[in-house]
Amino acid sequence: MRLATTCFALAALVVPQYASSASQSKPRARGKAPKTSQAMANLQAQVKKLAAERDDLSGKLQAAKVQQEDLAAAQKSRDLAKDEAASVRKELDQIKGSLKENQQSGDSILTELQQGRESLRASQEENLKLKADLAAANAKLAGKQGEGALLPITPDVTPARPINLNQVRPKAKKVDKGVVVVNVLVNEGGEVLATKLLQGLPGTGEWVEKANDACVEAAKRLVFEPATVGDGRTRVRVWQGVGFLID
Repeated sequence: MRLATTCFALAALVVPQYASSASQSKPRARGKAPKTSQAMANLQAQVKKLAAERDDLSGKLQAAKVQQEDLAAAQKSRDLAKDEAASVRKELDQIKGSLKENQQSGDSILTELQQGRESLRASQEENLKLKADLAAANAKLAGKQGEGALLPITPDVTPARPINLNQVRPKAKKVDKGVVVVNVLVNEGGEVLATKLLQGLPGTGEWVEKANDACVEAAKRLVFEPATVGDGRTRVRVWQGVGFLID
């Protein structure tokens, strides 16, 4: 654009010089007028050509400016796309990690559920056996409910109540939280005569077995208020469960 403007100014300076020369030589030689006219025509043609070139250059500069703006916008869009792609990849990695953790947690839950079902099945079988033993004992008693009789826990029997349960705490480590249920035989004096593990902690291993054994041993140190029947004065022996919370 500067080149076209300069050429146009040069042409403007040249035209007056040619005009002045023509006016000065006109009185002296009328025969040279056609040459001056031809020079003027050539000069005007050059000026017109320079103006066209200037306009062409101006158009090209404007087009180049538009292209630069489009290029800058495209680069900005590319950078935004890269940032969005990186963000999407990061979110995808997080989702994959969460899915993996959920899968592992689900497998662990299924394993614990299966172990719990097995423990429940074993406890139910043990309860059935104990009920059978109690039924046999009751048959021997022939309906007598005297002092020290072995009776099942029924609505007319008040269960034995542990007195020192808060002071007897089994020691367990390296195991998860859970509840261990121990079946104890309490005599008419409130003493523990026998213990059986009804429900242990879920899982297997050395530390789980130690925790279960610790609860069985703790149950042996319990002291109860004896179970009673009827009017509440007759003390009887009963089998009943005691739960220990492992935390």
